[in-house]
Amino acid sequence: MENPPEVSVLFVCMGNICRSPTAEGVFRKQLDQAGMAHRVRIDSAGTHAYHLSEPPDIRAQRAASARGIDISMLRARKFEGRDFENFDYILAMDQQNLDILMESCPKVFKCKVNLLLSYAPHLNCRDVPDPYYGGNYSFERVLDLIEDGCSALLNVLKEKEF
Repeated sequence: MENPPEVSVLFVCMGNICRSPTAEGVFRKQLDQAGMAHRVRIDSAGTHAYHLSEPPDIRAQRAASARGIDISMLRARKFEGRDFENFDYILAMDQQNLDILMESCPKVFKCKVNLLLSYAPHLNCRDVPDPYYGGNYSFERVLDLIEDGCSALLNVLKEKEF
């Protein structure tokens, strides 16, 4: 019988159709490449229920696919209160969504909630900008930031968790 994952990570943006599913796909690929996929449970969610059960934005899918990442099977879901208990790391894509999470987060779980890019201070950027109203370049920029943030997160997990 296979051991259950040792760590769980939830990526959160507003609608769960651009940034957080991209982060889920990027991190899944990085974990696969590191031979650690079986050790980490990954999911994504949105703070708003704008796109429930919809696949990621087609532009996000195309940008991810161009980098060998398939996110087409993911479906948007809304963040639920029980996620605070069910995940070890809850990583918002920007300050606005972090604030929304922190408003409803029980004090005991606040230490689990942070910004993804807090793991990559070398970027001198705290927020992964929402590419929804931008052009294709916006999705490429988001991927660059997420790849760096997830890589830094993976390094922290290797040191801290494994």
